[in-house]
Amino acid sequence: MRLNDDIELLDGLPIAFIRSINSLVVADLHLGYEGVMAKSGVFAPKVNSKRIIEELGKAIELTKAQDIIVVGDIKSDFSTVIQDEFNELYDLIEFAKKQRVSITLIKGNHDNFVERYKDSFKLKVYNQEAMLGFYYFFHGEEVPDIKGKGARMLIMGHEHPCIAITNSVGRREKLRCFLHGSYGKIPLLVIPAMNYFSSGTAVNAEPKHSLLAPVLKEGADIDKMHAIAVGFGSTIDFGEVGKLRGL
Repeated sequence: MRLNDDIELLDGLPIAFIRSINSLVVADLHLGYEGVMAKSGVFAPKVNSKRIIEELGKAIELTKAQDIIVVGDIKSDFSTVIQDEFNELYDLIEFAKKQRVSITLIKGNHDNFVERYKDSFKLKVYNQEAMLGFYYFFHGEEVPDIKGKGARMLIMGHEHPCIAITNSVGRREKLRCFLHGSYGKIPLLVIPAMNYFSSGTAVNAEPKHSLLAPVLKEGADIDKMHAIAVGFGSTIDFGEVGKLRGL
């Protein structure tokens, strides 16, 4: 679906495409997730990296994009780079090479030590924020300094937004979603987590004070933001978050 004349939210994918910079935008891949969980005794099938590469492949085929912008948390572990993260990052870089696309990383709070690999992997790495084209990208764990930037839109990750729907017998389903609204007078787009295992923050069920991102807790009126859900091959605008509370 078209968000505006320059941005398309690709149907059924947690991926935005920006035409003016010919780039795909994703967030919160958390590569190596299953390996990090195994360290704490929780074992899950290794499907995250495979799904991410499949979805990026579909998006590149649809758009012919030349760059993938990761708005933070390309990896999972806070304290180091474990072998699973290294292997999956290498696989992603090799995939990008074959597709003839570059990868740009806006570092998030999980991306410690990634810079040591940026030269050998030919990664473009920015610390927390970057102005690319008309757009100001930041991960989201800090309030951005946007004065004088002239940004047309703010784009972030970090929150892992989703909407929760509870049926008549009390079963709750979650759908990943984009959030689209404003921060002050500037449009704001929150990208859903690409991580396969991320249950996310149910923005229509959680009170504002329990959200992760300071921008969503302090600056943006989340109840007036549109939740644009991703799932079952479709991307659908469910309307304002405030009207979805109690759904």
